[in-house]
Amino acid sequence: MYIVGYFLMAAAKVMDVVLLFFMWVVIIRAVLSWVNPDPYNAIVRFINNVTEPVLYPIRSRLPINYGGIDFSPIVVFLVVIFLRAFVVNSLMRMAASLI
Repeated sequence: MYIVGYFLMAAAKVMDVVLLFFMWVVIIRAVLSWVNPDPYNAIVRFINNVTEPVLYPIRSRLPINYGGIDFSPIVVFLVVIFLRAFVVNSLMRMAASLI
């Protein structure tokens, strides 16, 4: 049973790193929206391609667009924090009980 525990521990750590990386990409996207970068830059296109599938559905459902401020990165940021606190910690705890 310890193999399943180690697998869950590894999955939790990978998920934590991926969520942390995505959180930073969303922060960078929000900062880039303030400076109006070149849309043909490869890094800017990568950031837009990674975040837009997550931000667009939230932006379309979120009725709040106060003064041109986009609140969808804040919602995504809060969801990522929740997932890191709940799902990752639950997997870590479950893995620790199996080891």
